[in-house]
Amino acid sequence: MDMPDNRISSVDPDFSREKIEKGKYQPEKRLLHTIRLYQVYKERKGIFSLLLSKITVVRYRFWSAVCGADIPLDTTIGYGLLIPHPNGIVIHPDTVIGPNCLILQQVTLGTRGPGSGAPVLEGHVDIGAGAKVLGGVHLGAHCKVGANSVVVCDVPGGATAVGVPARIIRSTGSSDPNSP
Repeated sequence: MDMPDNRISSVDPDFSREKIEKGKYQPEKRLLHTIRLYQVYKERKGIFSLLLSKITVVRYRFWSAVCGADIPLDTTIGYGLLIPHPNGIVIHPDTVIGPNCLILQQVTLGTRGPGSGAPVLEGHVDIGAGAKVLGGVHLGAHCKVGANSVVVCDVPGGATAVGVPARIIRSTGSSDPNSP
């Protein structure tokens, strides 16, 4: 049974969210596991680790094709990431994703051009299907981005952003003038 949203930590990763269950076809978790393996092998020294990293790249390409996702091998990803429907997810390599985040299908986390920076997601950020987060924006802990929204400015922690361009419709505990 899943915990309610307000009880999911934005700091302590929930490793069980990424666990591959025996006998289940879970390509999204296998892709994420392969990315993590590659990062471990790249940090180690020696010919054996180099060989394993090369083998892992082949495995990564397979699972990326199966999932239809473009998540670079060197992206900084906190543990506990959920990508239940990875089809169409595109993530810029400089993006930083905190622990326990949720990213749905067709999401783009990218730049707005050279020098614009890449998004930074704190812990437990939920991004709805088809949303675009562009440029060096910062998404605070426990915030939510609505489906098909285009985020080009910072979203404070606990807030909900929707629309094109996204605007804050609900903010918990902040003095945001846009909150109801």
